[in-house]
Amino acid sequence: MRFEATEFESLKVDLNRLDEIMESHGLVRAGQWDYERVTYDRKFEIREGIFYLRIQGLAVEGDIGKHDAVIQLMTPLLGKHYYPHGVEYGEGEEFPKHLVTSCEKLLADVKKDAMNFAW
Repeated sequence: MRFEATEFESLKVDLNRLDEIMESHGLVRAGQWDYERVTYDRKFEIREGIFYLRIQGLAVEGDIGKHDAVIQLMTPLLGKHYYPHGVEYGEGEEFPKHLVTSCEKLLADVKKDAMNFAW
């Protein structure tokens, strides 16, 4: 599921600030990066299954490996985990309403914080 209405695509944020913002909202980058891309995930283990909220970004300036980059955020995604195949983000997936509502609030909070540091 794509959260199109978030307008995350209009945000560019310094990587170090972005890491702080995401971590404060439970979104983890861990080893999910290369020199041009970052991915932040938050895992939800609920009665209906395991789901992941994912926010990705591209470096438009600098180098992620050197912690000196400006990140252009992308449209957030919500996916369902299927063992052993992985996470499915497809439009055919059904997501619990309470989870979608929680993710929308979380994304609004992340956007509000990120806008304070947007380029």
